[in-house]
Amino acid sequence: MKITRFLSYGLLISILSSCSTIQISKTEKAPDTQTVTYINEYPTQERVEYVLNCIAKHGGLTFINKYACSCKIDKVAEKLTYKEYEEARTFTFMRSTPGEKGGVFRDPSQAKDLRTRLKEAEQRAERLCFVK
Repeated sequence: MKITRFLSYGLLISILSSCSTIQISKTEKAPDTQTVTYINEYPTQERVEYVLNCIAKHGGLTFINKYACSCKIDKVAEKLTYKEYEEARTFTFMRSTPGEKGGVFRDPSQAKDLRTRLKEAEQRAERLCFVK
C-alpha cells in the first residue's frame, strides 16, 4: 500500500513538474496561412524616385511605362519591408567601394542575402508588370 501511494505521489509530482515547463503559444499559426504585406510602409518620396528611375531605364515617359513602373514598386514592396529594401539598396550601391571599406558592404552574409532578395523581387516585379 505504501509503495502504491509512493508511486502515485511520484507520478503526480513528475506530471506537475513537466506541466510547468510546457509553453503554450496562442499566436502560433502555420507559416502558409499568414500573408504579410508591406506595401503601405514605403514613403511616397521613395516610391516616386523608384518610378522615375524605372521610367528612365525603360525609355522614357509613356503611359505603359508609368503604369508598369508603379506596379513594379508595389510588387517589390510585397516582398521586402521598407527597411530591408533600404538596406539592400545601400549594400548594392556601396559594394563597388574599393578596398577594405567596400568589404563591409560586399562580404557579410546579410548583405549578400538582401541583395539577392532585392534582385529576385525586382525580377519578379519586372515579369509581372511589364508586357513583353
